[in-house]
Amino acid sequence: MSGSSFFNKPTESELAILQVLWAHGPSTVRFINDTLNEASDDEREIGYTTTLKLMQLMLDKGLLERDTSSRTHVYRPLINERETRQHLLDKFVDTTFRGSAMDLVMQALGNHSVSQDELAAIKDLIKKIEEE
Repeated sequence: MSGSSFFNKPTESELAILQVLWAHGPSTVRFINDTLNEASDDEREIGYTTTLKLMQLMLDKGLLERDTSSRTHVYRPLINERETRQHLLDKFVDTTFRGSAMDLVMQALGNHSVSQDELAAIKDLIKKIEEE
């Protein structure tokens, strides 16, 4: 899907599954379901069949690929984390901040305390951008 103008935007639940796969690599439904439940702030447990159904839908949408060569099916993402983040961020900036990256940064910095290390990293990034 890399380089393609087609982008199948993942839902919030699909993105949570993709995050697990990007962090841990190819995984089973059981592993993904357990990881989602461990990370969840919600008291309600996510059912195995719910995760399975969602992953089957993601397979149909072209977001995942399934290896069926062993008894336990292993899934891997078909979309790249960096490209997905960039696309979602671009869409968010366009729709929420009318395309203004500056407005996004000002909002983010204005609403959160920023550590000295983070400020230094931001300054380094600005310097790098100015030099390009």
